Amino acid sequence: MQIPHFFRRATVALIQWIDSDHCPDGAEKMRAEPDRVDLVRVMPFIVLHLACFAVIWTGWSPFAVGTAIALYFIRMFAVTGIHHRYFSHKTYSTSRVGQFFLALWAATATQRGSLWWAYHHRHHHQHSDDPEDAHSPHVHGFLWSHIGWITSRRNFPTDYSKIKDLVKYPELVWLNRFDLLVPLVFATALYFAGALLSVHAPALGVTGGQLLVWGFFISTTFLFHGTACINSMAHLMGKRRFKTEDDSRNSFILSIICLGEGWHNNHHRYQSATRNGFYWWEIDPTYYGLKLLSWTGLIWGLKPVPVSVLEEGVRADHHMTVAAVAARHAAQPQHEYSALRRAIPVATAMAVATATASSANLPKKADGPAMHKDLSELAHNLTAKTTPPVIGASSSTDQT
Repeated sequence: MQIPHFFRRATVALIQWIDSDHCPDGAEKMRAEPDRVDLVRVMPFIVLHLACFAVIWTGWSPFAVGTAIALYFIRMFAVTGIHHRYFSHKTYSTSRVGQFFLALWAATATQRGSLWWAYHHRHHHQHSDDPEDAHSPHVHGFLWSHIGWITSRRNFPTDYSKIKDLVKYPELVWLNRFDLLVPLVFATALYFAGALLSVHAPALGVTGGQLLVWGFFISTTFLFHGTACINSMAHLMGKRRFKTEDDSRNSFILSIICLGEGWHNNHHRYQSATRNGFYWWEIDPTYYGLKLLSWTGLIWGLKPVPVSVLEEGVRADHHMTVAAVAARHAAQPQHEYSALRRAIPVATAMAVATATASSANLPKKADGPAMHKDLSELAHNLTAKTTPPVIGASSSTDQT
């Protein structure tokens, strides 16, 4: 019985790569299955990674490598600015035509359909770092949160009941159902673009196979792992400004890799803002790109961070700074002041020596009033009476 069952499961998995809504036993039953790696489900990820080694045969060119880098950032913006900040959180508005265009753009990232992406992300926020969170590193471990959860059958179907605001658009449902179509067209277009360039612009040194390997397979592999870092690392590395119920964190490094998504703790505190970098010094390239798009009229209504949340963040930063200074002072309470005690006598002695040397050849003047108390003694007395400054006083500012 085991062999027929395996082949049946394998057949269903193969059909699902063409029609992702194909669930003969029902989506609910599939979502109720235990977490485990599905061998057929994992094959496309293995192929994606192995295809990168084709670079051994295709070689490289500056144009191909530049294309791979450019497509990484263009499609990372589609993941962060479209899959995430539009379809998952609706942090800005667009027209129905604009919405379809954005979904097409996001589909080139090869991270399933926008509706599947939005469903899983909303589920993540609802159960963040709880047992029901599909990719919590605290619950399932680092590797599972990074890539393992994608290979599980139970995470394959889209729960349309959780994204009712998007299901009413049949064109979005269709793109989500046949989510492999756009990546296939995109990969094919890259191949033919490379082939045309090899004929009409041979100086570039690029071929169809080379542009396919660099522009699609290598770029997409890096794109997947860059995005997955938010699942696996943004709850492990960085600082926690806001006391959210999960373990989300802010990381500058992840914000560079993922165009602003690294300000994850900010995002978990307030999900409806268009920007994740709440303050001007928190780099958020996705927000900058969305701001530029808003000037074209394609999108509008970018949602700001409430002033109350910004002030809360500034107060939290202030208290963390005070706590850090207090902890350092407690660990080495006399460090700064003992250094000062050593520095003042040395500086005083140098000043006296300099004054003495410069006045050695001058006529001696009569003594003035009695003001010849030893300067070193004065310095030590002054130091002894000096008390450490009091740490305190909170201030508040805004965050964006």
